[in-house]
Amino acid sequence: MPMRSRINRVDYTSMIAALEAIKKTAQSVLDALVNNAGYGSYGSFEDVPLAEGRRQFEVNVFGLARLTQLVLPMMRAQGRGRIVNITSIGGKMHEPFGSWYHATKFAVEGMSDCLRMELAPFGVDVVVIEPGAIKTEWTGIARENLLKYSGASAYRDSAQQHARMFATVDTSSMASPP
Repeated sequence: MPMRSRINRVDYTSMIAALEAIKKTAQSVLDALVNNAGYGSYGSFEDVPLAEGRRQFEVNVFGLARLTQLVLPMMRAQGRGRIVNITSIGGKMHEPFGSWYHATKFAVEGMSDCLRMELAPFGVDVVVIEPGAIKTEWTGIARENLLKYSGASAYRDSAQQHARMFATVDTSSMASPP
């Protein structure tokens, strides 16, 4: 099964159900939310279909945003909480073929910075964690999509070179274990 097929659309219904379960079992106390969903789909900006760009924003930004919206009433009511958004070093830097991915991570960085100021009066902290390369399926998905979208396009030579670099990440000291 291709790695890409394991990435699903955001299931907003399951978010609401999970929060309802927390309210019942945790006596309406929620100390922390860790937003750690995301994936990197690569390819030249010109080659990647808008639908794939939207999908990446849906998973990496809007899913995180909706879950955050759902937990905020509880955290504000209790006068405390912590939201931890796992972004990426990709929200601070950029590279070729990662336009959509980096745009989503820059968006999460900006959203987190704004939320930090908005929520401080309510005792809710917002933290970002910006990891670099981690040995997960992320690199395989990025490489697979890079070759799918740009491996035979006008960007072929650079895309294939970048894909070879991705292929070495998980087998080198460049990536940390999860």
